[in-house]
Amino acid sequence: MDYRPIPAIFVADAPGLDFLNSVATPVDVPIDWIADGEGLLSWLAQAGMVPAPALAALRAQFTAAEFDTVACEARALREWFRSFVRDKKGRPLAAADLGELAPLNDLLARDDRYGEVVAVGSDGAATFEYRVSRRWNTPESLLMPIAEALAKLVGEQDFTHVKACEGPKCTLLFADHTRGHARRWCSMAICGNRAKVAAHRKRLKERESA
Repeated sequence: MDYRPIPAIFVADAPGLDFLNSVATPVDVPIDWIADGEGLLSWLAQAGMVPAPALAALRAQFTAAEFDTVACEARALREWFRSFVRDKKGRPLAAADLGELAPLNDLLARDDRYGEVVAVGSDGAATFEYRVSRRWNTPESLLMPIAEALAKLVGEQDFTHVKACEGPKCTLLFADHTRGHARRWCSMAICGNRAKVAAHRKRLKERESA
């Protein structure tokens, strides 16, 4: 199925989990938004993880095959981290879990970042702030904002509230930031309404057979 006309799904309330949700079954057919290099570029643009000028510059310098290679790495990263999240979700992370994150730390160590002072403001009046930026020199640099999102998920998210959607065929994960932490579905539009329709049909069937 051609995934490109279908917008990627961002319902996790956590960028790291949105990355895991870059493969999903929104209707009946599984869709992988990073099935190839073009898909990866599109997903990163939709996620707002890479500035548009950086994406345009990389497109102009490198081949589709090189982006396909990085997309393959991204999929491997996604499935490795999915296993970690599915194993740890629903409980607080422990110090002993750190060893399992060595592949992520190895990837983060490859990041090419730098700091700079920038001016914020116009019309002659400005304030200055320290800002961390990233050099986008190779297709592999596209993995860095993803790795950062995964690291922030581990460092900032309470894994007690990381959940899997209760939809029977749904594979989406999300961070439950609702009051009372009672969220059950990836979204009402995707699985919540399906559950309502299924429950309604079940009630009708029970009434007819009574």
